Amino acid sequence: MTHDPTAHLTPADYDAIARELDDLREEIFAELGDDDAAYIHKVIRWQRYLEIGGRAMLMASSLPPAWLAGTATLSVAKILENMEIGHNVMHGQWDWMRDPKIHSTTWEWDNVSPAEQWKHSHNFVHHTYTNVLGKDNDVGYGILRVTPEQPWNPVYLAQPFYNALLAMFFEYGVALHDLDLEKIRRGEDDREVTRAKLRDIGRKVRRQWAKDYIAFPLLSGPQFLSTLSANFSANIVRNVWAHTIIFCGHFPGDIDVFEVGEEQLDGETRGEWYVRQILGSANISGGKLFHLMTGNLSHQIEHHLFPDMPSNRYAEIAPRVRALCEKYGLPYHTGSLRKQAGSTWKKIVRYALPGPSRTPAPPRAPLAKSKEPVAA
Repeated sequence: MTHDPTAHLTPADYDAIARELDDLREEIFAELGDDDAAYIHKVIRWQRYLEIGGRAMLMASSLPPAWLAGTATLSVAKILENMEIGHNVMHGQWDWMRDPKIHSTTWEWDNVSPAEQWKHSHNFVHHTYTNVLGKDNDVGYGILRVTPEQPWNPVYLAQPFYNALLAMFFEYGVALHDLDLEKIRRGEDDREVTRAKLRDIGRKVRRQWAKDYIAFPLLSGPQFLSTLSANFSANIVRNVWAHTIIFCGHFPGDIDVFEVGEEQLDGETRGEWYVRQILGSANISGGKLFHLMTGNLSHQIEHHLFPDMPSNRYAEIAPRVRALCEKYGLPYHTGSLRKQAGSTWKKIVRYALPGPSRTPAPPRAPLAKSKEPVAA
């Protein structure tokens, strides 16, 4: 970045930002109660109705109307389970209810990525080192060049193609994410740990395939192949949707990417951590149904500020977060799905090619991990 959007902030500003956002978090958590619990129970209940209904319609999957209706319904059920339920439950957003069935330590989602590995790569690594090059593996997911700060390599010429493949099979990319493929390529990984993780991934893949590609197709009898194709299609729809929402929350427009040394990763204050989350995230505008289908990750800024806050509260606090950004002269990145997706794909196509060169900005203070534990 040649322009530093935080250059005008003083230490007192960072302290004030931390105080205001901490107060906002405490206010919301003090209000959590029966209405919030009823919300997540309702979403889980309707997700299960949709899955049952979709799979029931696919018992007649040889009929085109049943195939289309069943596939669409199952796709919605899978999106809800992964986005609004699985992702958010595993962030600990509903741990305050002390319900062992809806808890970050017990939930295993409908996805080939093992929950424990995802929680490490996402909750800890990504949410601690958001957009820090060399620390946050979500910057390009290890295969894409999405910022000039990443050195160009001829392999990136094909990235529009393999980004499309990543979108279609996103759950597999997520499953491999905690392996840290760069360390494996350099021979710097602990091979026993890597083998153990691969075994866990293999078990999860077998379980998912047994359910979607063997058990339910067999239950439909002579319609085995049409049911199998419907389940495969529902997984593709879910993967493409999740990929789109996640990429639109992290890569469009002027989202910041940070280049810092280890010495800067030890002294970040709470206020500085909050500012980095704001600079490194983007929202997507839309209505209530749209926000539900995104898992409320359309409020990516609010999610990165408060990853363990129940997702149904993000829309409520978004105007206050935006007002805080205006007060302190910070950007609040937001736009329609069409705008954010277009901007993201524009980056992926542009940075497949060499250049542009970019003069790094002077080192910033707000780049690293918080001195206080970050809720994840």
